Amino acid sequence: MGRVDLRKIFSVEFPIIAPVVVKPLPGSPGYAGDLERVIAAAVKDAKLLDEGGVDGLSFENLGDAPFFKNVAPPETIASLGRVIGEVRRASSLPIGVNVLRNCASASLALSYVHGGRWIRVNVLTEAYVTDQGIIEGTAADLMRYRRMLGAEGVAVFADVHVKHAAPLVQRPIRESALDMVERGMADALIVTGPRTGSPPSGEDLEALKGPKEVLIGSGLDHENARSLLPLADGAIVASCLRKGGNVMNPVDPQRVRSFLSIVRSLRR
Repeated sequence: MGRVDLRKIFSVEFPIIAPVVVKPLPGSPGYAGDLERVIAAAVKDAKLLDEGGVDGLSFENLGDAPFFKNVAPPETIASLGRVIGEVRRASSLPIGVNVLRNCASASLALSYVHGGRWIRVNVLTEAYVTDQGIIEGTAADLMRYRRMLGAEGVAVFADVHVKHAAPLVQRPIRESALDMVERGMADALIVTGPRTGSPPSGEDLEALKGPKEVLIGSGLDHENARSLLPLADGAIVASCLRKGGNVMNPVDPQRVRSFLSIVRSLRR
């Protein structure tokens, strides 16, 4: 697909993508037995995020822990598709998909059929030790699947030194990123801290400047946005937009508005 121009997708500088954190779906240990309530909660959060001024929505089955490595079961894909379809009726924002943990083909299929513009892939290249075990890069299968579907318009946003993981072989982050771009065909890069809610370092953001546009993938908040966001091209923001700063809580409209006011002040 080549280099992604985030401004063509989101029409703004420093776009803010907000995950719709989906509650446990059918088949997962935490599923409460009522898919309609899961859908209603997702639609409510999406509307609040849209009204608060975010620039895009992503869909993550974060409630489904513990996650499968790279193949999501059919009930997960089917029920997440229901959620995405209903949210699409309520919001016209650009969307992307991230089926956890590293179910890249499912993410691509869902994004493609629902008119999405991107997917997030946690492990596109290299190999990482995670709480799911060792996860290997999926680039070869994913890029061929994208070509087979004719889904080249769906960008691959790929994590470099992904959170909640440790690389089998430690390499400088820029070297990992260059291989991800040149050999894994990533369209944009995501950099995070070590865990959900932890920000990346300024040094890591600086190291990734150049080959592709860079998104901050965790830990951006009201306190650090002015210092970190100008080092990147955009961000995926979840925890700080929710009640108490907890990613699993409902969206807090006041937090959304106040955070987006900071972002707007940084745009030229």
